[in-house]
Amino acid sequence: MRIIAGHLRGRSLATIGKGDPAAHLRPTTDRVRESLFNTLTGGRFGDPIIDAVVLDLFAGTGTLAFEAISRGAQSATLVDNGRVASQLIRENIRKLDLEDTCTLLGCNALRLPKNTGEPANLIFLDAPYGKGYFSKAIGSAQVGNWIAEDALIVVEDNQTVEPAAGTSFIETRKMGDTIISFLRA
Repeated sequence: MRIIAGHLRGRSLATIGKGDPAAHLRPTTDRVRESLFNTLTGGRFGDPIIDAVVLDLFAGTGTLAFEAISRGAQSATLVDNGRVASQLIRENIRKLDLEDTCTLLGCNALRLPKNTGEPANLIFLDAPYGKGYFSKAIGSAQVGNWIAEDALIVVEDNQTVEPAAGTSFIETRKMGDTIISFLRA
């Protein structure tokens, strides 16, 4: 798995191997990530990446946040409480030399602590499919002051998500077996 575009283009990421017991991690494929970022940079949503403050909930290996940083985002907070995911994120932050730009928050995305920094204006949420975590995670992020007004929320799932309180639905895009829902805070 590699960064697709931007100043980190071509850099490889640490990821899990086939048959790994931690295979419950489901990194966004290069093809879906490329389609997603083409959509984000295509003008439909303005310019949501340049200088963005990114919040990556259920970050897994961190590919979405790292791709955003490579393409000009200002900073990223990656949230995942899985032992293997946290290890991979730390390794990728180190490999990509992003210690000054990226922060790992090793906690449950459904119970975020209070944010003392700048709220995020670009949120990625790639929770385990079909678990209904979207509303709970967004609610936790709202209560904790993690989401900026008018933030763009990008949800990866195997179905279209229903808008959570405080969000409005924009559109969905089907990318293979993955459905990407775009919402506004």
